[in-house]
Amino acid sequence: MKIFLLSVLALLAVSCSSSTPVKRIEENPKLYSSLSPRHQALVESGKIENGMSTRAVYLAWGNSDSQAEGQEKGKTIEKWTYNGLAPVYHQSLYDGYGWGGYGRRGRHRGFYPYNSFGSSVSYIPYPAAWVKFLNGRVDSWQRGRTQ
Repeated sequence: MKIFLLSVLALLAVSCSSSTPVKRIEENPKLYSSLSPRHQALVESGKIENGMSTRAVYLAWGNSDSQAEGQEKGKTIEKWTYNGLAPVYHQSLYDGYGWGGYGRRGRHRGFYPYNSFGSSVSYIPYPAAWVKFLNGRVDSWQRGRTQ
């Protein structure tokens, strides 16, 4: 029951703090109005295309998880990477001896054998999307899990 309750609370916290294109547009109306009508429509649906500015990509996809600058063919590039989270499920069975615990009448049992079985979930980040900018405009991008 504890795991379920903690999972629900974590999901609620993430959903409340997550940013959507609509929220980012509401927070940056001047930035949104400076975009072309085509780019406004793409931003509203959370999509990007080549030629979009870094500001338009921010409105569409939000803050990246990492940014890097570099050189390619003598030109300065910038690459934004967005991470996703992949669940990893664990099953465990532990046998051993422990100290403590109480018997039926509330008496301390001392050193005793016990076993436990359980499952848990961990989340591992993976690069889910990236955008490469050349001179402040989208040059190429990819979204989705690579194999």
